[in-house]
Amino acid sequence: MKRDDTPHDLLGRAEALGLEARADSSDHAVLRLWLRLLASTTQIEAEIRRRLRERFGISLARFDYLAQLHRHKDGLKMRTLSKYLMVTGGNVTGLTDELVGDGLVAREADPIDRRATRVRLTAKGRRSFEAMAREHEAWIHELFGGLDARAVAQLYDHLGALRLHLARPDADAATETSA
Repeated sequence: MKRDDTPHDLLGRAEALGLEARADSSDHAVLRLWLRLLASTTQIEAEIRRRLRERFGISLARFDYLAQLHRHKDGLKMRTLSKYLMVTGGNVTGLTDELVGDGLVAREADPIDRRATRVRLTAKGRRSFEAMAREHEAWIHELFGGLDARAVAQLYDHLGALRLHLARPDADAATETSA
């Protein structure tokens, strides 16, 4: 990066990196925005995946699994964990088997529903995750370092408004009729 680069110069070069290159100036602004969001998300996620693998020998899926359990000190039913992670029960079972084997997670019978199994972090799992989470947070700060605090707050607010719009009950009906 040259010292006299403008944000426009930097974005012009960044467009060659991926999805944004598919759009041109004649495309609608929302299409260009969608591609920019997708490209940014993909780029950040790829970097986080690389760093987690390189630094901790762990996948993003395992990190996300541990993060969910960290938020729920008493553990979660496998079905609930599957819902939170937005993956199938089979995926959760496979990850659980691996993490139990690594001593990071423990399975236990649910005290209320004997048919259900709960999973929770072990002490080792909690310590391991907390170390990873500290570095993960630092990486996110680094990756978003090109935005000042005001831009972060504005982007957060705008994306929140978009999520509210997408969560409207009539949004589902609109997408079904246009398909």
